[in-house]
Amino acid sequence: MLGTLVVGLGRAGTGLHLPVLRKLRRESTAPLSRAPVVVFDPHRTLAPAPDVVVAHSPAHAATLTDPARTVVHLCTPPTARLGPLAELADHGFRRVLVEKPLAADEPGLREILRLREAAGLDLVPVGQWRCSELTRRVLGVLRGRRLGGLRSISFVQSKPRFARTAAGDDHPSAFDIEAPHSVGLALLLAGPALVTEAGCGDMLIGDTVYPDLGGAWLRLRHGSGVLTRVHTDLTSPVRERRITLEFDAGTAVGHFAASDADEFAQLRVRSQAGEVHSVFRDDSLKAFFVRAYRHFAGEEPLADEPATGAAVVELIAEAKRQAGVRTGAGALR
Repeated sequence: MLGTLVVGLGRAGTGLHLPVLRKLRRESTAPLSRAPVVVFDPHRTLAPAPDVVVAHSPAHAATLTDPARTVVHLCTPPTARLGPLAELADHGFRRVLVEKPLAADEPGLREILRLREAAGLDLVPVGQWRCSELTRRVLGVLRGRRLGGLRSISFVQSKPRFARTAAGDDHPSAFDIEAPHSVGLALLLAGPALVTEAGCGDMLIGDTVYPDLGGAWLRLRHGSGVLTRVHTDLTSPVRERRITLEFDAGTAVGHFAASDADEFAQLRVRSQAGEVHSVFRDDSLKAFFVRAYRHFAGEEPLADEPATGAAVVELIAEAKRQAGVRTGAGALR
């Protein structure tokens, strides 16, 4: 069984990773130890709990859990990955589940991959949509060929993200927030791709402008001939995570769970024969954690990682270049 160390206690660490880890500990569906989860963040702390123990540093964490048998959940912002990763490696931690995206830019990605090689790290970027029940059903439609060949994929990801943007959480642009999910899934469904067009918009709150954090879009052309469109709006008043696949002889429209408040997804498949609509439970992050822990335990290797996560960073970096994204601009008044 593998122990757990969560590094970074922001939204991802406390709002997503810890609740799912608690579910897995209750269900015993992953090779996960029942020992308390060790957590560390130099800027935040957690209230005492019987299933959590707080470390004061990576060195202290290494005395609370065996680094050789521990999975690190690295939940620091994408601009703050290399330093914590290097310090963790110095203390013997090798299995690392990295919040998406793997890095904020290509120079950061190169440094992380160099450290991975030098320290022998096993890095897996978080990509829960690859383990989603909706994705499994979409792949069934795709591979079954009953709707013919796949022509295009379209993703729409919308949500209001004003408070977190105003608070500042070190995400450089809207491309870094939702788009990694879509781009990663597009690569899984249609294969390698190139960016053909991209754009980005600002967020306006009162008289304050947050450059490049209002929304983003990009278009991909896959080697398979499929075209993918990704659109994310972080100023939307409603939440939506939708995928539309256009085939030669029909359409499939899926809705991923819009938030952690409701873990149900939907799929509509339309063809000349009619429409089939299904609603089903889809706790994709939990499913992904199970898959990742099996990988780290040597039971079911993820052979395409971190290569797929690196490809996502490279594509988003190219989209940022084409969109003219400003770096380090911060809020403007």
